[in-house]
Amino acid sequence: MSLDNYFKGRGAQIKTGNRFLKNEYVTEHIEGLDEPLLENPHTQIFEESAKKLVNKVDSPDLRFMYSMNPYQGCEHGCLYCYARNTHEYYGFSAGLDFESKIIVKKNAAQLLEQQLLHPKWEAVPIMLSGNTDCYQPQEKKYQLTRQLLRVLARYRHPVALITKNSLITRDLDLLQDLAADRLVNVMISLTTLQEDLRRALEPRTASAPKRLQTIEALAKANVPVGVMTAPIIPGLNHHEIPELLKAAADHGALTAGMTVVRLNGSIATIFEDWLRKNFPDRFDKVWNQIRSLHEGNVNDSEFGRRMRGSGHIADIIHQLFKLSKQKHFAGRQMPAYDLTKFWKGGTLSLF
Repeated sequence: MSLDNYFKGRGAQIKTGNRFLKNEYVTEHIEGLDEPLLENPHTQIFEESAKKLVNKVDSPDLRFMYSMNPYQGCEHGCLYCYARNTHEYYGFSAGLDFESKIIVKKNAAQLLEQQLLHPKWEAVPIMLSGNTDCYQPQEKKYQLTRQLLRVLARYRHPVALITKNSLITRDLDLLQDLAADRLVNVMISLTTLQEDLRRALEPRTASAPKRLQTIEALAKANVPVGVMTAPIIPGLNHHEIPELLKAAADHGALTAGMTVVRLNGSIATIFEDWLRKNFPDRFDKVWNQIRSLHEGNVNDSEFGRRMRGSGHIADIIHQLFKLSKQKHFAGRQMPAYDLTKFWKGGTLSLF
């Protein structure tokens, strides 16, 4: 891979167009520019007072009915992240803007408490986060996720968390408290054990060894934890499935999940550019195998099929995952939530 003009520490290497904007900057005559159109951007923070935090999820592909995201955009910079497209609603790019322009919902905890105090609210697990990582780097400063966990612990409300950041161990005290009443499940995302691939694919995330240590720390603290091997990308990490599941199980994971890669919206352009720059020798192989998962396209929007894929390669991936899970996770499972602990109503506020 040539490092010329490659933005280290970033996943996306381009700014894609925004479907909601009429105008955009383009490089049509490079010889006419005195300086590069794109540079490695510094992270910018935009603080906002959101009007709503908890959102109902209508997708039949997902287990949880509700999700909440204290941050919009994510510095982790994962190439494949489906949340990239949502940044366009804010007038930003799904490419470099998504990982460098971070929107912080400073009133997230207040909004959650208002939701739980609503007389019609019934306890149902809320996913934290369903879109961007709730333990991304800015969490170290803003601590919005910790504030949300405090609210959930106060009202004994169930929550599910998914992250690829070891910062979650900071909140072991709250997670242990919730776990004592069967009110929390945690999934640690583990995509690859190849550090060169991880640094290129997920540039600002915790290393694979650190994520395995995080699984172990949660398990030792009796916090139910599983592993999410997602996305599986044929030609890049699909062969790692047995090793990924074994490593997670050896460190205490109780269950494992997976999805195959799908490149919806602007992500297709971002991923194609990244793949050509990082793996030019196997671009055609990987790209065509991704297309084979989705009937000749790199994306599939049909519920029930879009995250599983279809066809010969998808069948191989699922069979490999099934056998690996049977071997390493036999007799293990996440505990069921106890929805009876929810304290409905109340008069005292945390804020």
